Amino acid sequence: MPLEVKIPPMGESISTGILAKWHVRDGDSVKKDQPLFELETDKITSEGTAEAAGKIALKVEAGADVKIGQVVALIETGAEGGTPAGPAPKPAAAPSPQPKPAAQPAAAVQSPAVRRLAEETGVNPAEIAGTGKAGRVTKGDMLQAGERPAAPQTVPAPVPAAPAPQSGPRQTRRKLSPLRQRIAERLVAAQHTAALLTTFNEVDMSAVMAIRSKYQEEFVKKNGFKLGFMPFFVKAVVHALKELPAVNTQIEGDNLVQNHYYDIGVAVSTEKGLMVPVIRDCDSLGMAAIERAITDAAGKAREGKITLPDLEGGVFTITNGGTFGSLLSTPIINPPQSAILGMHAINERPVAAAGQVVIRPMMYVALTYDHRLVDGRDAVSFLVKVKQEIEDPARLLLGL
Repeated sequence: MPLEVKIPPMGESISTGILAKWHVRDGDSVKKDQPLFELETDKITSEGTAEAAGKIALKVEAGADVKIGQVVALIETGAEGGTPAGPAPKPAAAPSPQPKPAAQPAAAVQSPAVRRLAEETGVNPAEIAGTGKAGRVTKGDMLQAGERPAAPQTVPAPVPAAPAPQSGPRQTRRKLSPLRQRIAERLVAAQHTAALLTTFNEVDMSAVMAIRSKYQEEFVKKNGFKLGFMPFFVKAVVHALKELPAVNTQIEGDNLVQNHYYDIGVAVSTEKGLMVPVIRDCDSLGMAAIERAITDAAGKAREGKITLPDLEGGVFTITNGGTFGSLLSTPIINPPQSAILGMHAINERPVAAAGQVVIRPMMYVALTYDHRLVDGRDAVSFLVKVKQEIEDPARLLLGL
């Protein structure tokens, strides 16, 4: 008996998706655990694998909407190497409707008076419910029908739908992926639901850049990867959340929830859209552990191997538009979180220091927050705390 290939469960909140791509062709021989297809949902992209070796018969085309548990292929596992799977059986043709027996001609049971009135008034006796014996139409029925206009029997022809625009030399059209649709829904919901406000500051990156330059070589030798800027900001955010706990809250219905843990989401850009893997317990991790966790999560997100638990439970998000050259922006919070930190490009600018104008590597930072939960004073104090931690990294090591 062929083995059914089904869309695997992805979590309670996911019931549908798009079978974006087949990695095999109809009739191919497949091996156990071989990737078969790529499934896109509104939260993650994952792969389906073969549970046994054999020859595969595809039942769903790439790009089709599918449901969790739906059978999308069959694997024939009988003989060695499998036997070609036959074409899917065609559904039995629906039985043709039996013709109704022809009705007895109305004229055969109509009285002369009824026929005369039909000629004079144009009323068709066959369209009248007779009140006479055995349903015969009487003269009275004809006279009564002639007094009221007959209800129109014609149904207006449906207006044909306009054909969907097609791709051409000037435009390319494709359906939005579930992930892109979900991103759009969440961002619009955040703007419609939360009272969003953004506050800005600027950070002198000289001290952090000096540390990275001084210890980068030793760091790479010990850990096998480079130290970026993000771990410094993650640790700075944790310190700021501890000092300003109002920022580490969220709304659930009529309740205000105060979080006492520090799972920080780090936005990652992928080909399919923005994803926010969550780094757990950042308050207990060192710089190297945070950098490794971010690198691993970003790799899984870009390879389509990230799982739903990797994206859930964050209390705060950091996004770095500076990677793409952004000088300044107002990020949108990731519900149900109450705030998000936006990092931007580092540019050398003239600044005043100790009464002199000096050139320093400066970064604008932005904190967007939900004003229903976070007051302006707390938001500004939070961003000032982040600025202090970054400009004096020793504070991160000493927990000040």
